[in-house]
Amino acid sequence: MDISDLQVFATVARLGSMRKASEELNTVQSNITARIRILEESLGTSLFERHHRGVKLSAAGQRLLPYYERLAHLMCEARQATIDDGVPTGPLKIGSQETTAALRISPVLAKFLQKYPDVNLSLRTETTAGLIDAVLEHKLDGAFVCGPVDHPNLTALPCFAEELVIYGPAEMTSIAQTCDSTTLRIVVMNAGCQYRFMLEDFLARLGRKNVPVLEFGTLETVINCVSAGLGITMLPRALLPHVSRIGPVSLHPLPASSTHVETVFIQRKDALQTSARSALFQTIAQHWDDINALNNQAQTDLPLEAKPGLRVIS
Repeated sequence: MDISDLQVFATVARLGSMRKASEELNTVQSNITARIRILEESLGTSLFERHHRGVKLSAAGQRLLPYYERLAHLMCEARQATIDDGVPTGPLKIGSQETTAALRISPVLAKFLQKYPDVNLSLRTETTAGLIDAVLEHKLDGAFVCGPVDHPNLTALPCFAEELVIYGPAEMTSIAQTCDSTTLRIVVMNAGCQYRFMLEDFLARLGRKNVPVLEFGTLETVINCVSAGLGITMLPRALLPHVSRIGPVSLHPLPASSTHVETVFIQRKDALQTSARSALFQTIAQHWDDINALNNQAQTDLPLEAKPGLRVIS
């Protein structure tokens, strides 16, 4: 068994087909079949179950696949460590919630790229749950997520706090009145959104459990649906300028116990600290004060009454 055999195995597992794997690996199907057979013989077990549409992993194959993924990641890290001469360069993949990407991190990333132009930085937006999984699975080098994050394989650098509020239709007069409504719905991002969990918990403490949920993939769609009267949502107060440009809404402050959530930057504890990754982490840490200053400024930019299309309910 060698790494190339395992690569063939993983490709077949991902595509569910010997034929498709041969096309992707630019070889003949008989070669793929032979490599899989040799691997199975060396291990003394079948790795795939054959069916008329292709193949699927056997129980043994399912147990083997994570080991290949770990080996492949170690090979990639070994390559990175070999060529890393101390100058930040190469690919760097980070993640963020869509709200954080829209509000907070652009100045920090701009500063980082201005200082290290040879880094190929990519940003993926996702829910907090999805970002945590992606970092744990080595698909992202780090991510900005809702805290607190307490995981034995992750480190978390506190960055800034967001003040959360309820956004509702323009005609909504109070949270209490809306909670009494039989047509109450919440409008949120896809499953795994931390704001959704917090909103459901807040409503549960007001006596409303199992409230119907409308899930959407983008922040703009969520706000549009709230403006159209389809439900309420919980989002950072600093989104006010963006929200009011999309459509008329009402804003409802929350009790102090439910107001703030911390954003942290996470990465794996055992991750290879390449020059690029270390430089990014240091840049974020050094600009903690700047990020907090931006947060405070965003909340006091304009009087709330000066924002078009917005009703503020105290």
